[in-house]
Amino acid sequence: MLAILCIQDNLLTMSNTEFSPEEMIKRFQARARAVKARGIPPVEGPERQRFIQQAKDDYMDFAMLGDANASLEDGILVFRIDLRPN
Repeated sequence: MLAILCIQDNLLTMSNTEFSPEEMIKRFQARARAVKARGIPPVEGPERQRFIQQAKDDYMDFAMLGDANASLEDGILVFRIDLRPN
């Protein structure tokens, strides 16, 4: 059992719930797919470029964490991401 911080109704609370690193990885994989699939809103100019750059950054972050091996080691969440070239 692991205590997890939760935000509910703008309040930070503790939740005694099971934490699964594998489920967390699946959520990051889903987020990466969602970023890749989302369209670009009808904005122009510098704001459009900022949106596109943020989407690229979001995808990279979520995809890297989605490819990670996650584990709990002595109560510490550890992500292992292989960054070596293929």
